[in-house]
Amino acid sequence: MPTIVVDVMPKAELLDPQGKAVSGALTRLGVAGFSDVRIGKRFELTVDRADDATLDAARRIADEILSNSVIEDVVNIEVVE
Repeated sequence: MPTIVVDVMPKAELLDPQGKAVSGALTRLGVAGFSDVRIGKRFELTVDRADDATLDAARRIADEILSNSVIEDVVNIEVVE
């Protein structure tokens, strides 16, 4: 069965406290090469078929239910077989 993957991230202009905490931990551990960390959400929706109507429904669900449009952006919706 195909799976529709929806990725949601905090809006770029908003502070990401979880990302800042991880970034600080990387610095304390001496891990170099990472200038910023942002943490988002990933949703996997298993569907019977991934036709245009199902993808349109997934986009609507992502915008209306899975994300908070005030503080988050839906950054990716893709079908994984």
